[in-house]
Amino acid sequence: MDQTDFLIIGAGVVGLAIAAEISKRFPEKSVILLEKHPKFGQETSSRNSEVIHAGMYYPENSLKAKLCVTGNRQMYDFCRKWQIPHEQTGKLIVANTNEEVSTLESILIQGEKNGVKHLTLLGNSEVAELESEIRAKAAVLSSSTGTVDSHRLMKHLEQLALDRGTIIAYSHEVFSIEHKHKKYRVSYNLPDGSQQSIETIWLINSAGLSSDKIASFMGIDIDKAGYRMYPCKGEYFSIPPSKAKRVSHLIYPPPFKNLRGLGIHLTRFPDQSVKLGPNAFYVDKEDYSVNPDHAMDFFNSIKDYLPFLELSDLQPDMAGIRPKLQKAGESIRDFIICHEKERGLEKAINLIGIESPGLTSCLSIAGLVGDMIVDT
Repeated sequence: MDQTDFLIIGAGVVGLAIAAEISKRFPEKSVILLEKHPKFGQETSSRNSEVIHAGMYYPENSLKAKLCVTGNRQMYDFCRKWQIPHEQTGKLIVANTNEEVSTLESILIQGEKNGVKHLTLLGNSEVAELESEIRAKAAVLSSSTGTVDSHRLMKHLEQLALDRGTIIAYSHEVFSIEHKHKKYRVSYNLPDGSQQSIETIWLINSAGLSSDKIASFMGIDIDKAGYRMYPCKGEYFSIPPSKAKRVSHLIYPPPFKNLRGLGIHLTRFPDQSVKLGPNAFYVDKEDYSVNPDHAMDFFNSIKDYLPFLELSDLQPDMAGIRPKLQKAGESIRDFIICHEKERGLEKAINLIGIESPGLTSCLSIAGLVGDMIVDT
């Protein structure tokens, strides 16, 4: 039977960042990364808005707030160092009613509590100076918000991990985990349909949409632990390049209640394409199709602040699924990043419910996991 010091499950952006971090911190140790898909980032990591968030939405002292604020700075530094395509576009969160203006004021206060820099509340005329084509009674300008080419980011993290000695095995799907003699025996299906096992001292679950299932393989009651996830789908519609040129910032409405989503917003991607989305609705299965009938809902959501768009401008583009820990209508849940020693699973770390701002926070999450290992 093969053995390793560290076994990571899941090659999304967070799993890749953890592999790169651990192989850097512990160069004398062996690191293996297992991924069930044929290549990295095939789920949430490659189906999102590719935004580098600032961190103003999340509860004070939550992991989401702390890791996002730290991750924002780390992401820009990393992208500059390694020449990863990115753009610090800035973001406007717009309001057109008194209630929405009140929400902006709350966001500004929350951002200040979280340590977010470069947040400014703008009036109508100030918004018009920045974006003459949008309609807004007021807006919060977040200058540190931007976008990153998530594919190029993941490709570079993969290469860093490989260069530092990590073995990455694609098309290897885990189906069982046994814990005995202070080690974990992880069994998985190979691409040819055969099965194999490996023993590891450290087990790190970063399996994204499957992370609750992996935790259950460890013997954890995911309902009792609060680890069960509820997939929440988000669709995107693209707009023509001629219309895309009429704005230069990311344009957001106030977020949905309980942060079910950040609202249907306008995002300029690193390839200069512009998309609207995502919406947010819970689903029972992984289905990445976009329902063209939802175009009207999108149009009704954005017409008040993007008046230059017409319904015919919206074309179905892509969809993603977020691993949410809260059911529909429930309050926002924080990231779960837990060393499971209190459950008798010494040297097992679960990362569950890593949705937005997971992309922004991937480097800071990897650093936290590295610190947990060092502390142990």
